[in-house]
Amino acid sequence: MPMGEAWRPGSWRGRPAQQMPAYADMAVVEQVESTLASWPPLVFAGEARALKERLAEVCAGRAFLLQGGDCAEAFADFQADKIRDTLRVLLQMAVVLTFGGGLPVVKCGRMAGQFAKPRSAPTEILGDRELPAYRGDIVNGLEFTPASREPDPRRQLQAYSQAAATLNLLRAFTQGGYASLTRVHQWNLGFVGNSPQGERYRAMADQISEALTFMAACGVTDLTTPEITRTNFYTAHEALLLGFEQAMTRIDSTSGRWYDTSAHFLWIGDRTRQLDGAHVEFCRGIANPLGVKAGPTMPESDLLRLCDVLNPENEPGRLTVISRMGHDKVERHLPPLVRALQREGREVVWVCDPMHGNTIKSASGYKTRPFERVLAEVRGFFAVHKGLGTHAGGIHVEMTGQDVTECTGGAQAITDEVLRDRYHTYCDPRLNAQQSLELAFLMAQELKEERQALRAAG
Repeated sequence: MPMGEAWRPGSWRGRPAQQMPAYADMAVVEQVESTLASWPPLVFAGEARALKERLAEVCAGRAFLLQGGDCAEAFADFQADKIRDTLRVLLQMAVVLTFGGGLPVVKCGRMAGQFAKPRSAPTEILGDRELPAYRGDIVNGLEFTPASREPDPRRQLQAYSQAAATLNLLRAFTQGGYASLTRVHQWNLGFVGNSPQGERYRAMADQISEALTFMAACGVTDLTTPEITRTNFYTAHEALLLGFEQAMTRIDSTSGRWYDTSAHFLWIGDRTRQLDGAHVEFCRGIANPLGVKAGPTMPESDLLRLCDVLNPENEPGRLTVISRMGHDKVERHLPPLVRALQREGREVVWVCDPMHGNTIKSASGYKTRPFERVLAEVRGFFAVHKGLGTHAGGIHVEMTGQDVTECTGGAQAITDEVLRDRYHTYCDPRLNAQQSLELAFLMAQELKEERQALRAAG
């Protein structure tokens, strides 16, 4: 079915909808959605089209996608320094991947809209009390009280305002000189700079500075090549709260197509990818680049049908498959999916989410992710694509620029006993800056080997 046929922004309302909150007063919901529909877009259709063009380069093996950010943005945690620090680590990771891996990096943040979270159960039990599950600040509050856990549609207005302010800051940083390669040394956070990863990064930064000095001597400067001083940065989140997403969906005056202007890139989660479901129905009609999560239970037939529905014209850059298998399952469950799409000639970007399949409960009771398992899934992801001759196109991680202790292991050797020291997440455990950089160095080496193998084969 061609995208847009028999589709309208609200056609999802006639389909089964998973992971949606039960609001008590639908009149308030309608009022909020009407207000949002009248407010300006957060992103622009032209930006989303530009991202799709860049993702087409990833699809062709000529670039790499880096997606990262908070598991769930929080209203109470909204600070300029935290936004800057997360962006700074993403810029560091991108430099490591570009310089070490030899590919341009498409940078995309789980930011300015990642407020809703799917849950494994609709309720939570604490002691003798059972309350609705926390579904992200756009839906309800984290505090375990009846008033806080009651879904409140008015929270969507605050989410919009925070997303707008975050985007404003991100644009200022990435277009106003902060992202300039001439500042590559200044991106090193203090607590990372004294680590082994910081030393490796500093050595790479020295090489980049030397290269820039050589280029300047040849006449290539920030005045002749503006790309040195700024970078394109895109935003992404899970399209989960469909009333909000519908309210932010507008017709683009230049193309006549519908775009969800809440983010440049939207993805469908592993819990909401039902072919007859509301989330697939909504996403098939918007022209944004899309992602779909694929866990170990994803059948080949379902993935092929999702490609038919979400990318019927087989456009490169339109659809990204984000695998989240688990470190011990990726080399068993990913190859059949890759082979199926390869056999049918489907154009997709393959991305690894090494976080969600590796979550455990520690002995101390904290939800955590062993960093060694995260690295193992990434290695397995690259190994699968290397073996099948396809491009390992990207990484999707939950991370922060803060010095948290939420994932065990890594060069810092975070143990179960120290998780409580700086465990600040509102939902899922995140990689800290040192762990994120360590992961980037691993991927740069894998990309370098992939490139060498392709040269040898060609």
